[in-house]
Amino acid sequence: MTLPVVLLGLAIALLIGFLFHVLRGGSGSRLLLYLGMSILGFALGQWGSMAFGWRLFMFGVLDIGMGVIGSVLSLAIGDWLSRIESKKESSV
Repeated sequence: MTLPVVLLGLAIALLIGFLFHVLRGGSGSRLLLYLGMSILGFALGQWGSMAFGWRLFMFGVLDIGMGVIGSVLSLAIGDWLSRIESKKESSV
């Protein structure tokens, strides 16, 4: 993968993480969590696309469709886990 492809994937993942933060709300630490989880999920979606041959919405060598799916799934799991942890702390 070339640098422009990596930067495009990073920009898309950061945009998804930011939009998720706008929809769900939260503090600055949650924004960092969402951005990190979005990048991780996008990378895992891209890896799954390359490893298993799944193709959804290709833009050159970048599979944007699988990256977005991976990013959204990663964000949902990260948000769920962070809210479980915050409920445990508030009940103690």
